[in-house]
Amino acid sequence: MAALSYSDAVSEALERLRPIGFEHGRSLVNHAPMAAEALAHMGYADEVPAWIERNLRSRAYHDPPERRRTIDPADPADWRAALGDFSRVADWTALFDRELAESPWPRVLARWWPRLLPGMSAVLTHGVIRTAHAVRAVAAAPGDNRLQLGELAQGLGYWAARHSTHGIVADPDDVRGPDGVRGPDGVADHGGTAGPGGGPAAEDDGRDPAARALDALVAEYAGVYATVSQHHPIPLIHAVTGPAAVRLVVEHLPPAQRRPSYLTARAVSRTMLDWFHATPHPAPPPPAAVPGPAEVFARAVEIGDEHTIKLAEVAVRHEAFAPDPRHAAAAHVANEAIGRLYR
Repeated sequence: MAALSYSDAVSEALERLRPIGFEHGRSLVNHAPMAAEALAHMGYADEVPAWIERNLRSRAYHDPPERRRTIDPADPADWRAALGDFSRVADWTALFDRELAESPWPRVLARWWPRLLPGMSAVLTHGVIRTAHAVRAVAAAPGDNRLQLGELAQGLGYWAARHSTHGIVADPDDVRGPDGVRGPDGVADHGGTAGPGGGPAAEDDGRDPAARALDALVAEYAGVYATVSQHHPIPLIHAVTGPAAVRLVVEHLPPAQRRPSYLTARAVSRTMLDWFHATPHPAPPPPAAVPGPAEVFARAVEIGDEHTIKLAEVAVRHEAFAPDPRHAAAAHVANEAIGRLYR
């Protein structure tokens, strides 16, 4: 039995990570808060302090930029001018610290989510991923949640400061999959999903329609990741973890914001196939002899890489939402490929 609880492990990690910057190296993202939360969520709370210690020793994090001037959330011209300006990341974080101190976090999230969503693709979706892990931590925090709210402010602030649309526009009538085939009307209009192996899923399982559609999207791109040839095993992971992050948040959003969130996530994942020159085959077979999701996650913890941990946590989580062999297959492929980078 873990000596540390989930919330205690997350709080301790956030306390240690709060002073460090958002990036390291040549604009590489600080994954530490996300990976620490995923470890704790998966029952590995006792592993979190040592993982954080190794991470801090192995990364030269940049100092965050100094605050420049206050961003006015009531003035669209002012806050829009600061979108995508990383030199204003401290200003953005301060804005969200203030808003989260003054209003309940779901209200702040609902206010800013549609403003930030068009920039989901920036820094390979890490703004929305960090925000999503923070949302889960805030929602689960008992009592004093100041550290978790501070992490939510950092996630939203980083997303805003690195905001970029990259020309991605989610067409509400364009729900083609990676093979260019339009999805069924049930996905476009009702959030229908595919079951294991691509068959139809039950429509009365109690999940929100957008959540069902996101579950199908995560399984679809897990299958893509598990079967395409890649120059490097890390970048395309975000075609899976990006929509999985939206899935973590979507049920905390007002209903009107849920379907646009799915459509944007779908557009971003599809575009990543072009960015990384990944061409999926029609109905490719999954890798043989894939361990179960829990075993895959345990192997990801052994490797210790933040990407293997986050993708394997997605595999376990989505196996609970909508079982599909593609979840574990993607995480297993990532473990094998990224694990070789550490040998």
